[in-house]
Amino acid sequence: MRSMQEWLDSYSSDHRNPVNQRFHWLCVPPIVWSVIALLWTIPVPAAFARPGAWAVLAIVLAFYWYWRRSHRLAIALLIALVLLGLLTHLLYRSLGPLHLCYLAIGVFVVAWVGQFIGHRFEGRRPSFFTDLSYLLIGPAWLMEKLLRKLGFKASA
Repeated sequence: MRSMQEWLDSYSSDHRNPVNQRFHWLCVPPIVWSVIALLWTIPVPAAFARPGAWAVLAIVLAFYWYWRRSHRLAIALLIALVLLGLLTHLLYRSLGPLHLCYLAIGVFVVAWVGQFIGHRFEGRRPSFFTDLSYLLIGPAWLMEKLLRKLGFKASA
């Protein structure tokens, strides 16, 4: 199993261009939110669970994946994912599932267009074309950078 630092180093090597990095700061968090929101809108039988159950399951599975590689990053990412889940819950209650779904689809499409524009500046294809696990590394890569900026230990 690759260490988190190996994942982050590999991801960093595909994201050296400053313009691409800025696009990632602008686009990765909305993509993560939009995935949570889209999962939140998947109907759940009332006898089984409440709305948002699929999103919570995805958050738990992502947390487990991160935890196996870096406890520090996993905790930081869990906090971020829970906050995004709370935001989604509030939006679900105020907008309803259909409007939340439309909003999430719009955010998802616009943010991914931004990602691909960033990679045009990079001159490289996105990392997830080689391994889908990189879809989980993008948020971890940004969180690692944020933690370092905030003065927390730099190693994953």
